[in-house]
Amino acid sequence: MPEGHTVHRIANAFQADFAGRPVTVTSPQGRFNSDAALISGQVLKRARAIGKQMFLEFDGGAVVRIHLGIYGKWQFHDSADAAIIGQVRARFSAADKSADLRGPTVCEVITKSETKKVFNRLGPDPLNANPSNREAQKFISRVKASKSPIGLLLMNQDVIAGIGNVYRAELLFRAQITPHRPGNQCSTEELQAIWDDSVKLLRIGVKTGYMITKERLFRTNPTKAERNWVYKREGSPCERCGASVQIELMATRKLYWCPGCQK
Repeated sequence: MPEGHTVHRIANAFQADFAGRPVTVTSPQGRFNSDAALISGQVLKRARAIGKQMFLEFDGGAVVRIHLGIYGKWQFHDSADAAIIGQVRARFSAADKSADLRGPTVCEVITKSETKKVFNRLGPDPLNANPSNREAQKFISRVKASKSPIGLLLMNQDVIAGIGNVYRAELLFRAQITPHRPGNQCSTEELQAIWDDSVKLLRIGVKTGYMITKERLFRTNPTKAERNWVYKREGSPCERCGASVQIELMATRKLYWCPGCQK
């Protein structure tokens, strides 16, 4: 499943190609026909991401909410009439551009009030952080109110939006915190550091398109195997302490961590 940086990159591309232009919306697959008819021909005001969800806001007041889930994908074209390939749930086109959406978990037209309810439910997004630190405080308060393990809370989109399996493992390794520690036993300082690090890492992800979590590689083009400290490195020695990187299941998702570094 794409993590938050990928969805923000898609929203940025959508904004660049379609914002301020009338957008024709169709559903070659047929499953989005009725919703497409509600918005087709309207001007796209804004494309934005919150966590793993993208919202397309049209001048008529309707909003398209999209969650790619595990199988969803976007394909962008430098043509409004590119050939339809495969099961395209929705095509968005304007003049010389088009974008095809395949296999999303959610693709629906909702109202402004329904959009607000979704926004209120989602946790703060590190990529939408502001100087007031309000989002960080919301994240900290939600973690400290829970006895659930911090490794589980970081995957909860109501606690922090946009973090997935890779960033969960890497953030906790960089913070040297065991994923099993209850949220209410994490200090405010530790949680602020995790938040600040998530802002840093996700911004790098937006810029590069890759989930790179080693500082020495931020300005390079590392291979996939080189980018991370513990993710998918089970059985290998930790690059910091030499202990064997562990893998286990936490709420059905694979969890990677170092028992030597993370306490």
